[in-house]
Amino acid sequence: MNKLKDFLNEGDRFAADNGMQLTEVREGYARAEMVVTRHHLNAAGVCQGGAYFTLADLAFAAVTNSHGNITLGIQNSISFLQSAHEGDTLIAEAEETFNHHRLPFCEIRVKNQRGELVCIVTGSAYRTSKEWKNNQ
Repeated sequence: MNKLKDFLNEGDRFAADNGMQLTEVREGYARAEMVVTRHHLNAAGVCQGGAYFTLADLAFAAVTNSHGNITLGIQNSISFLQSAHEGDTLIAEAEETFNHHRLPFCEIRVKNQRGELVCIVTGSAYRTSKEWKNNQ
C-alpha cells in the first residue's frame, strides 16, 4: 500500500500544493492530513469548504484504489459540522462502507487535532478493470 500512498501523494498535485498528504493506506482504509494555514481560509476567517473536500477526496481516492484497480469518484456529498481555524490539523479517515466490485461506497470523517468531528463526506466511485499499477 506504500506504493499507492506514494503514487497519490506525488500524483495529486492539487492536494500536495495545498499541504495535504496521505499518511496511511491499507485495503479498505486511508488517512490523510493537513494543517490549516492562512492560504486555506475563506473571507469569514475559517477553513474554506473546498479545503475540507480536497482532503477528504484524497483519502477517498486512496481507499477506493486500495484494491489495485483505477477507481474514480462519481458522487460525493459533504456535511459541514463545525469550522476549523488557522493552525488546526485536520485528519480525514476514509473507510469503505461497501466494497462493491464496480461501485464501492465510502464514508470519510474529518476531525481536528482534538478529535472533534468537523465534517462528513460520503461517496461512491466507479472501479475500472484497469490496474492503477500499470498507469505509472
